Amino acid sequence: MKKILFEATLFVLLATVGAFADKPNIIIILSDDMGYSDIGCYGGEIQTPVLDRLAGNGLRFTQYYNTGRCCPTRASLLTGLYPHQAGVGHMMNDRGVDGYRGDLNRSCVTIAEALKPTGYSTYCVGKWHVTKETFPDSEAGKHNWPLQRGFDRYYGIINGASSLWDPNSLTRDNQPITIRNDPDYQPDEPYHFTDAISDNAVKFIKEHNAEKPFFMYVAYTAAHWPMHARPRDIAKYQGKYDQGYDSIRKSRLQKQKQLGVVAPDAEMSPLIGDWDSVEDKEWESACMEVYAAMVDQMDQGIGRIVSTLESRGELENTLIMFMQDNGGCAEAGGRKEQGPRVERAAKPTLPPIPNDLQHYRGSEPKQTRDGYPVRRGHAMPGPADTFIGYGRNWANVSNTPFREYKHFVHEGGISTPLVVHWPAGFKARNELRSEPSHLVDMMATCVDVADAHYPDLYKGHPITPAEGKSLFPVFLGNSLDREMIFFEHEGNRALRMGNWKLVAKGRAGQDDVNWELYDVKADRSELHDLSLQEPDRLEKMKTLWRSKAGNVQAIPWPGNSQAKKK
Repeated sequence: MKKILFEATLFVLLATVGAFADKPNIIIILSDDMGYSDIGCYGGEIQTPVLDRLAGNGLRFTQYYNTGRCCPTRASLLTGLYPHQAGVGHMMNDRGVDGYRGDLNRSCVTIAEALKPTGYSTYCVGKWHVTKETFPDSEAGKHNWPLQRGFDRYYGIINGASSLWDPNSLTRDNQPITIRNDPDYQPDEPYHFTDAISDNAVKFIKEHNAEKPFFMYVAYTAAHWPMHARPRDIAKYQGKYDQGYDSIRKSRLQKQKQLGVVAPDAEMSPLIGDWDSVEDKEWESACMEVYAAMVDQMDQGIGRIVSTLESRGELENTLIMFMQDNGGCAEAGGRKEQGPRVERAAKPTLPPIPNDLQHYRGSEPKQTRDGYPVRRGHAMPGPADTFIGYGRNWANVSNTPFREYKHFVHEGGISTPLVVHWPAGFKARNELRSEPSHLVDMMATCVDVADAHYPDLYKGHPITPAEGKSLFPVFLGNSLDREMIFFEHEGNRALRMGNWKLVAKGRAGQDDVNWELYDVKADRSELHDLSLQEPDRLEKMKTLWRSKAGNVQAIPWPGNSQAKKK
């Protein structure tokens, strides 16, 4: 009898292992506040050899889109829905209507929740930023934290932005921690969040039971302000940007055309910054030098993840997908306060912060943990006692050759690289894919390749049908049957249908917007508005945008008197 039971148990175990054998690991890597042209394989001069290698052994998508902003992008990526359907049409604030509650709702599931029933272990590292409850008063307030939304393990920050030298809302699994009291991670060199994300991703992979597949979501905060990077990485770019904005943009566009990630006849959008009028060019160059160092440091960390997979023999059957949450960021980010250079204090002037205290609640600390006041404005970026962004003019460079920035749904705000690497999954190497696609496709793609099931009901809640389409056929060189891709953020709105794009900037409190219409196959830089030449197409697409907005609970700038009329 014991022999029969043993053999039956062994059969079940072997059958289970066999069922998992062909399932790929899946890693989604998301960077923060980066432009279409920043990484090397999309035209940039920043050193990203790991991402370039993944692209060279895989695919690069040239018309892949995000939502134009961090929170909506994360909600859309995780759920396969437009962000409004998941409750995160804006940021982590409740604007009074269901599409804009600022919290993932219960009408959606995350990729982790969809894949776990199929046998996947699930891991999340980095920036979460899809819940209002960053510092909950009780365990019930963690209802939308990673472990409560399908992940087995988590290391990262619950909120959206903070010092990279001493991040706030730092959390391991469900436990708030600090850089000083974390028993599982105390690096030999000064703590930096980008490295901590990479190192903890490596830790989870090494501790993973290789008999099961895993899904991992790696959400870096690089290169979101503040510009914080290690001196050795900054040194690589010293003097690199002294030539100014225009020269870098032209070099990038030339390289983009050579690589094929823009059309051979792509036009450059207008230059925003005037380098000749910059008074402190050393400081302005330094902002981009540190930005580049942040991207470089992230690429190094991705390299450690890839090397770990290689050492375990798992790289070949791991689907890796890299993308960005929005375009380059034109936000001031600590740059408003100008005047003379703000130098570092000679010594600490404030009391030190206890090791177990998360000492600030917003994005910006007032002091470092060892007592130095944080400098804004005209201070050389990089160290822990600074809090500065790289500014609008460099964001214009990041988004080469496109118009606008983060927040907007012109191409500069929503265009992102998508690098796909999966040697066991497809034969293509160093190929481009021009199929228009979007973050909503991540859920469908993961469910498809994992042979999982997207539920109609989850924990008693009806689940909104997924909006996206699996990109697996595109990996193989096929096309998708897609009617449209929809966009709305802060009243900025767009609709992509085939080669046509309808787009407008939002204006709060006004019912009318100035709609623009572009043939993006001929004019991806959106420089030649065809709305007057194509009135019938314009009206048809406006009608479709409004209809889709109603279906996905999108209301441009909800709360103003005109919102519900749109």
